[in-house]
Amino acid sequence: MEYNADNVFAKILRGEIPCKKIYEDDYALSFYDINPKAKVHALVISKGMYRDYNDFVNHSTDDEIAGYSRAVLKVADILGLTGTGYRIVFNTGKDSGQEVPHLHAHILGGEPLPVDHL
Repeated sequence: MEYNADNVFAKILRGEIPCKKIYEDDYALSFYDINPKAKVHALVISKGMYRDYNDFVNHSTDDEIAGYSRAVLKVADILGLTGTGYRIVFNTGKDSGQEVPHLHAHILGGEPLPVDHL
């Protein structure tokens, strides 16, 4: 499957759609989810054109993987979640419920999270 440059996250990266930005660096852009599933719910999207986690790991550089991973941790820290705990979720593919075909992590926290599907 080819990367679709018209997905909503690609449009956010190009500045065509606004977001409530939390953090940005060379590898990632983070913003608040518009449909939060927890008290704190942020997204961290890759600046690279990767469809999902599989595509990212299989086709990105070591620098991209390290930079993106550090950005995810930086966002959790900015949100004040590193002391109390947080969940990182990568939905990959149709069966996971992935809605946007662009690599993104959900960071959830700010309250005790259910563990019924883990």
